[in-house]
Parts: sequence; structure tokens; C-alpha cells
Amino acid sequence: MIESILRIVALIALLGCITSCFYFLFCIWNAIVFMRQARAGSASARAAKDFPPVSVLKPLKGPDPEIYESFRSHCMQDYPKYELIFGVSDPADPAVKMVERLQAEFPSHAIHLLICRERLGPNVKVSNLEQMTRIARYDHLIVNDSDIRVEPDYIHRVVSPLTGQRVGLVTCLYRGVAARTLGSRLESLGISTDFCPGVLVARQLQGGLNFGLGSTLSFRRSELEQIGGFRSIVDSLADDYELGHRISDLGRLVQLSEVVVETHLPAYDFAGFLAHQLRWARGVRDARFGGYLGLIFTFGLLWAAIAVTIAHAALWAWGVFFLVVGLRFAAAIAVGKGVLRDNQLIPNLWLLPVRDLIAVAVWITSFAGHTVTWRGDSFLLKRGKLVPRVSHTEMSETTRTRKD
Repeated sequence: MIESILRIVALIALLGCITSCFYFLFCIWNAIVFMRQARAGSASARAAKDFPPVSVLKPLKGPDPEIYESFRSHCMQDYPKYELIFGVSDPADPAVKMVERLQAEFPSHAIHLLICRERLGPNVKVSNLEQMTRIARYDHLIVNDSDIRVEPDYIHRVVSPLTGQRVGLVTCLYRGVAARTLGSRLESLGISTDFCPGVLVARQLQGGLNFGLGSTLSFRRSELEQIGGFRSIVDSLADDYELGHRISDLGRLVQLSEVVVETHLPAYDFAGFLAHQLRWARGVRDARFGGYLGLIFTFGLLWAAIAVTIAHAALWAWGVFFLVVGLRFAAAIAVGKGVLRDNQLIPNLWLLPVRDLIAVAVWITSFAGHTVTWRGDSFLLKRGKLVPRVSHTEMSETTRTRKD
């Protein structure tokens, strides 16, 4: 009986190794395809003559690493006409001083700070974006996260595909610049070797993307209005995914730009890293359940280790193990170094087996609950929708109010 179970486990592990090898090869091929397309796309963007005025919307909450330099990079754009709109819920938020400093350094730029006093739903970021859109002067909009740093030709390159009507949204890959902590380094490694390869594979399998990434969302106001504005996704955790998905449902293309932007990651401790990974995992689980479930076929290092163990370190099992490991590292380098130009990848590559095993643990744990923590707030996640958790104190105050 035990021998039969072990044979079944060994067969499953071998199947996992095979599917993982095909996945890693597919990642490498997609990296090559992206780099070829990036060279062609860059030349096309430089040749584009249209420069529609653009409103760049940046919702803020709290300080981020290198936040001022990230803001500043948006003021160094080689673009004729654009405005920056920063939105924050709390006028005492530390990010406000950074915006005021930016306004002082670049007085000739159109830089606006909006205090978003309405709370339109549980996703405060999207609530702020809805209010920021109301004051935006232009019909071409760019939304990106507060910690995104960009190159001087960024606006031109992510807006130029929108000059035709077929493309409804442009989004970007990104690389994470890690702090010195282990958690931050693991986070950066995951972005370069897991998240971004997954995006490239999804694009190929689907014949194009049908979702957006928070690193960049470039679109027209007309498509935003057709999906009901930001208000329609104010209760979604994966708002970037939802925006791209709904614009895709309009029959518009979601284009992955050749531009790769940069984010400086917080100095996560290990617990902070795990909490962020779990929030991310549960968000993807609810947004793309089928694809998320299919990740089990990509956990190559785990399956290879199981195969070696079950086979009592047989020669064939070690052969499979080294094949899987070799392809895993090759895929990581192809995307992380070739596509993203992540200069921290090679020094941190020795952590890849650790990061991959943690990813398996996070994947398993993500199915065991529906709680996520985001920017200090705790929510229940139900089918991708955020439901604020009510503390005992708030519940008591609500009960007393009802009695009064």
C-alpha cells in the first residue's frame, strides 16, 4: 500500500517537473519575443508625431522609499503638455510635504494637490482617483503608483499607442529596487523571476493581455466613462486588473508597452514580506482563479526535490533535478536581466530556491482565508471585493448609536 502511494507521488512529482520545464522554456521564449518587440516598439514610439495633452494621476497614502525622486522623474518629461495631479485623503499625510516641495522646485509645471475628502468605497486609492479625474483637464490619462520612477520619454511612449482607436489601455512591466533587508530582496526577486514572467506568459496564452498593472495605466477618458468611471471599481482590491479587464471587454486592446519602469521597495522585514505576498496572492486568486490554480504546475524546484526524495536519490531523479534547476535559473535571468534589466538580480539569485519554496507556502496558505491587510487597513476579500472589517470598538459604538 505504501509503495503504491509512493509510486503515485513520484509520478505526480515527475509530471510536475515536466510541466515546469515546459513553463520555464516558455518564459525564456516569451522574454526573447518581448525584447524583439520592444526594439520595434521603441522605434515606432520615437517616430510618432501626435502629442495629446495628458493628465497624470498619482494617488498617495503615506511615504514610500525614494518617493521624492519618483515624483521628480515625472517633472523631467520630454513632453510638450501635461499636468500632474496628486490625490490624498488626509491633509496631514507625510506625502503632502513632498508634493509641496515638488511644486516649489518646479513652479512652471502644472502640479496640483487634491485633498480627496469623500470616501466613495473601501478602496481609498480608487475613491481618490474618481475625485482626481473630476479636476483632470485632459482626455488622455495616466495612472501610476506613487513609488514609480520613470525615464524622460515615458509619457510619450505610453501615450503614443492610444492615438489609434484599437488600443484602449497601455500598461508596463516593472522592476523592484530592493532595500538591504531579506524581505525586500525576496520581494524584488519575486517581481523579476515570478510575477513578470507570469505576465509575459499570460499575454502569449491569451493572445494579448486583458488586465492592467498598477505600475502604469494609460487610457482615454472615453473608455473610462464607458465602464462607469473609477466609481465602478471602488470596492475592488485588484483595481488595476479590473480597469484593464473592463476596457478589454469593450473590445479594445490592452497593450504591454516596451517601457519598463522602476519602484523602490520598502525595507520589509520577513513578516511584512509575507503579509504583502499573501495580500497579492489572494488578490490574484480572486481575480484569475483558473490561472492561479494552474501555478501548481510551475513549482519546479518543489517537484524536483520531491522526486529526488521519493526515488531515494536515484541517478535519473538527480538528472531531472538539475534540468529543472538549470531551466528555472535560465528563465529567471532571461526575464529579470534580459527584459527588466534588474541589476540586483544576479547578486540575489542564490535566494531563488528559498523564494520559490516560500511562494509554494504562500500559494497554499492563500486558499485558507479571505483576510488582507493593505496600507494599514484590514479587509475581508469576497470574490475580489473589499469588505472593511469592523473592530469591536466600532461595533460597540454603532450599537450604542442605534440604541440612542
